[in-house]
Amino acid sequence: MADPQDLRDLWLRQYHPAPGDGPTLVCFPYAGGAASYYHPLSEALSPGVRVLSLQYPGRQDRRGEPVRTDLHALADEITGVLSSCVEGPLVFFGHSMGSTLAYETARRLEAGPDGDRVLGLVVSGRRGPATVRHETVHLRDDAGLIEEVVRLDRASAALLADPDIAAMVMPTLRGDYTAVETYAHRPGARLRCPVSVLTADADPQVTAAEARAWADATDGAFRLRTFTGGHFYLNAQRDAVTAALAEDLAAFALPARV
Repeated sequence: MADPQDLRDLWLRQYHPAPGDGPTLVCFPYAGGAASYYHPLSEALSPGVRVLSLQYPGRQDRRGEPVRTDLHALADEITGVLSSCVEGPLVFFGHSMGSTLAYETARRLEAGPDGDRVLGLVVSGRRGPATVRHETVHLRDDAGLIEEVVRLDRASAALLADPDIAAMVMPTLRGDYTAVETYAHRPGARLRCPVSVLTADADPQVTAAEARAWADATDGAFRLRTFTGGHFYLNAQRDAVTAALAEDLAAFALPARV
């Protein structure tokens, strides 16, 4: 059995100190993303909130490992890591693919012996898990896959125009897109924890109705907030998103939820 500290070092990044006497915010990156994406959020919430960012296999310092192409299997792994390596109450925050993965991890933890550890789930840039779109970006050639990434995040265009960088990140992008586009929601118990949804008014990946569909995923409280922007609205709306998360963290930690 793997040593808990080794698992923590492999899967989790903590960029800033925090006292650790409140809920831990666990951040789930988007498709193609890495733990470091949440460094600014960690800095903004420090030292009041301990922020842990997940490092999935196949990127940055884990680039030598195979990318996981099954979100259910990846959620199983992450559940094991959080169960053995992180103590105390948890709040999950995910963007895009990370939202679905955070939801699946929350489901697994709630079904276990420490189910009440999950105080709340904040999802961003992703439709409700039971909604269905037929997507085949993962089947495109490299140029087609890059075209889709740039469509959602124009800031990545210059980086991906470099053939060496594009070749380096392509296995991660294709693996993640395969995982998220082949994901199928499995019927089962609804979450008990509250769910807060952050969405954007011009996100081609999420309609207003698809964002509201998250309400069907929980028996707890539900909140929806809409921001201006596209799929990566949170880059331009960083301060507003940080404020929304701080508000949710405070609400989730209230003793009313037992």
